[in-house]
Amino acid sequence: MHAPSLGGLQTKAPGFNLHAQWLTAGPDLLVLVTGGESPHIGAVAAATPRPSLADAGRTSATASVLCFVGHKEDELAKGLAEFLAASLGVRVVVAAGAHWDGLGPEHIEIVRQNARRLGEMLLKALRPEA
Repeated sequence: MHAPSLGGLQTKAPGFNLHAQWLTAGPDLLVLVTGGESPHIGAVAAATPRPSLADAGRTSATASVLCFVGHKEDELAKGLAEFLAASLGVRVVVAAGAHWDGLGPEHIEIVRQNARRLGEMLLKALRPEA
């Protein structure tokens, strides 16, 4: 990984943007994802890279997740942690917390799209040669 030890970025979609800050600790990566009207920590995921079960020539990742009661950021934290761990080949911890009042299913899908976009942005920032 050829990245500074500390960094940050934000999606720039029409709405429901997510902000990421990261810190490297040796080869490991810690990412904080926040967004919305009330940034917080709702879930934490820790992922480690491993050979893919379907194709040992590819890298995948396994994650463990802790989610605070009443929060729904577990999917965001787990998906991002696994994506980054598999892509970068390092251990990754993602803490995530974003809140918008009155989200409907179509808004939740926009947040999911922004989370995928944020993952790609992070990968590009952390591995510029990709």
